Amino acid sequence: MMRAAIADRTTLDPLNAGGLLLGVLVTCVLIGALVGWAVGSTGIGIAIGAVVGIPASILAVYRAYRGAF
Repeated sequence: MMRAAIADRTTLDPLNAGGLLLGVLVTCVLIGALVGWAVGSTGIGIAIGAVVGIPASILAVYRAYRGAF
């Protein structure tokens, strides 16, 4: 019974967690840059994408590895 519970837990892999963190952040910055370019200010779009991307990437890593702790 305990083996089944232990086998379901996700182990923390720092390399994958960092890749997920970076991937979500870069995606948010690129989306912000595209929206900013469409509106007329790419720099502001990048800044807003970074501001949104930091908590979004942390949330993505938390949701992926919340069972590992």
